[in-house]
Amino acid sequence: MTTKTDANTKTDAQPAAPTPAEDEALAEAAAGTGGEADAAAPAGADADTRAEARDEARDEGEAHAEDDAEEAADELADSGDVTAPESAGVGQGAAAIVSAALGFLSLSGSWIGTIVSARETLTGQLNLSTNANPGVAAQVKEGYTDGWHATAAVGGFFALLALVVAVVVLARPAFGAPGRPQAAWIKSAAWAGVSLGVIGLILAVAKYTDLIFGTPGLS
Repeated sequence: MTTKTDANTKTDAQPAAPTPAEDEALAEAAAGTGGEADAAAPAGADADTRAEARDEARDEGEAHAEDDAEEAADELADSGDVTAPESAGVGQGAAAIVSAALGFLSLSGSWIGTIVSARETLTGQLNLSTNANPGVAAQVKEGYTDGWHATAAVGGFFALLALVVAVVVLARPAFGAPGRPQAAWIKSAAWAGVSLGVIGLILAVAKYTDLIFGTPGLS
């Protein structure tokens, strides 16, 4: 009686063996866990690869940009053009305008010419006052002709100066940077200075030598 009871107790203590259905369920669960792990691994690897590709592309773009900037700086240094193109013709334009203004002054007169003429006239009057019996020709010469000649000399000086400045402006591109044309308005102003200078110089020489507007009765 006692032996049978012990045998029954030992039989109840042993675990029950798994059934075939339970074995299949455990195998499927293990397979599913492994597949999910295998799928997650490539997904993480792809993300890392894309991040690295983006970093490499950004680095290459920055390197290309730096190379382009260095090449542009080298070309600018080699050409010698270190200033803005807009400022290249400022001096030439100003000189062209000055030449035209000087040519206009040679024709219209200036306060300097007026002062020089008045001074020459005053000097002639002082010379006449020291002469007891000056002749008519001397009086006309000292009182008028010398003053007119002084005005013509000042006008001729301005005309010559205008002509020189204008010619320098027109010749400047030949000695400057090659391939940089001169602005059209600069050429126009310079040629205006040349024209006014030539006309003023011719008139000044003609008046100074009494070829035109000579002194009445003495020409």
